[in-house]
Amino acid sequence: MSQLFTPYALGPLTVRNRIAIAPMCQYSAENGDATDWHMIHLGHLALSGAGALFIEATAVEPEGRITPADLGLWSDQNEIALQDVVRAIRRHSSIPLVIQLAHAGRKASSAAPWEGGQMLTPEQGGWQTVAPSALPHAPEEAPPLALDAVGLRRVLAGFVDSARRAHRLGLEGIELHAAHGYLLHQFLSPLANARSDSYGGTLENRMRFPLEVFDAVRAAVPGTMAVGVRISATDWVDGGWDIEQSAAFAKELKKRGAHFIHVSSGGVSPLQKIPVGPGYQVAFAARIRTETGLPTISVGMITDPSQAESIIASGQADMVALARGMLYDPRWPWHAAAELGGTVEAPQQYWRSQPSQYKQLFGATRTGQR
Repeated sequence: MSQLFTPYALGPLTVRNRIAIAPMCQYSAENGDATDWHMIHLGHLALSGAGALFIEATAVEPEGRITPADLGLWSDQNEIALQDVVRAIRRHSSIPLVIQLAHAGRKASSAAPWEGGQMLTPEQGGWQTVAPSALPHAPEEAPPLALDAVGLRRVLAGFVDSARRAHRLGLEGIELHAAHGYLLHQFLSPLANARSDSYGGTLENRMRFPLEVFDAVRAAVPGTMAVGVRISATDWVDGGWDIEQSAAFAKELKKRGAHFIHVSSGGVSPLQKIPVGPGYQVAFAARIRTETGLPTISVGMITDPSQAESIIASGQADMVALARGMLYDPRWPWHAAAELGGTVEAPQQYWRSQPSQYKQLFGATRTGQR
């Protein structure tokens, strides 16, 4: 029996299979509000047959957006706009929805990738960024403001408020974004954190604010809601955040009741040198899983069903997440199930598409029951 197509529990959240759709920024919101694009984009991914759908990095305050077009959940209007998308999905799919709550820190105020991705000036619609320390991401960029005590409380409150909104929306889980060089990762990495107070210096101090955010979010939503963290296991830069520190951070998260950890890498420095290749981050997930026992999601260049099956069957990770590969092939779980002998949930409207040689491909569906 295919291990990729067995159920699994991320704390209180049970998924039908071990395939997750990773959060992917779409840069298509208006003042943080979900748009028709999100209805189409998330709607068709919800019919993919994956075990869980992670909604893109969602800013907890306007200053925390990567670009002016980032999705947000800091206001009532943001919540109403996303509620329309969630309700539409619920009418046609039972896929669990997990939202990634984020703050971009010093990597905020940028243009969309297809517009160059450079930092925007105020005249271009940009804004003053914030970070643990007044260190720019790249030498040519304007430095961020170092967060003081008031700023730290504001950001933490933003995470808490957004988490409560996520719960009101009926989402099954929250993933805190502490990866890819964004604010919580900036606190963790000595490359971005040069503070001399209780939030900088030692590993314990650098972990302090991300752990405070986790604790506050965990306390703000009921235990029936899964809460986990995405990390960059290494900065890929000498003297930066690394796998040993990541394992220590994961152990602290487990003590505090984290339900899962999603293991990526890089993003905090333009000096990074990443040896990209198939499954290049899997070993990081495997080590964290072995050392902590925390349910672990591996991501990064996982594109072949046999590769994904091997990762799960060998115990290197508990789930695999696909991002670009899912955009290229939104029915990847269907095709993986056909190859590996698994089954997926599909809407009744698509049952006729089942090829004759794969008569067991589609399992039961609960369309319209939620």
